[in-house]
Amino acid sequence: MLYLNCFAFAAIAYLLGGINGSIILSRLVYGEDIRQLGSKNPGFTNFKRIHGFAPATFGVMAIDICKTVLPVLAARLAIGYLHGEAQLGAAAALLGCMLGHAFPVWYGFKGGKAVLTFLAGVWFVNWLAGLICFAIFLLILFTVRFMSVASMSFAVLFPVALFALGCRNAVTLIIMAVAGILVVARHHQNISRLKAGTESKFYLKKKK
Repeated sequence: MLYLNCFAFAAIAYLLGGINGSIILSRLVYGEDIRQLGSKNPGFTNFKRIHGFAPATFGVMAIDICKTVLPVLAARLAIGYLHGEAQLGAAAALLGCMLGHAFPVWYGFKGGKAVLTFLAGVWFVNWLAGLICFAIFLLILFTVRFMSVASMSFAVLFPVALFALGCRNAVTLIIMAVAGILVVARHHQNISRLKAGTESKFYLKKKK
């Protein structure tokens, strides 16, 4: 029943994860399709790059965080109560949410890179591992200024930090490793641009 319940929460998280704040608010606020602008990726970074830190940008952030936190927290509490495996429940729901964001059934299975989804949910898997990796994320982001490099580094380092901090549940570690691989795989175009020297840099203010 443990794995069946984890799968059920992951399935619900997948459906919620498919709700895309960038697509919704680009249409409602600006009357545009974010998938036709900038990098054409319907994710937070592309939305921020186009509109800067406008109110709608914070709306995108709020939607993507809430759609992750709610199912991941619910899974952590429920699986923890029913089976004593809160960390596994959170990890399963987080991966489901990330898959929903990256391959949303609502938008023809064409979604974002699941970075903000990953960042929003790892705290419920292990907050200390999340804190360590987030510090590294910020260090990389504000030194090299490539959001893609910072995001991939966070995704790859989190399961390593999770193991280093004592997690020995093989299923949990595998799930988080798959989540990290998903983030890297979704950045394949960024990797190509990094190699070509054409990758856009991250700035707090919208570039004129």
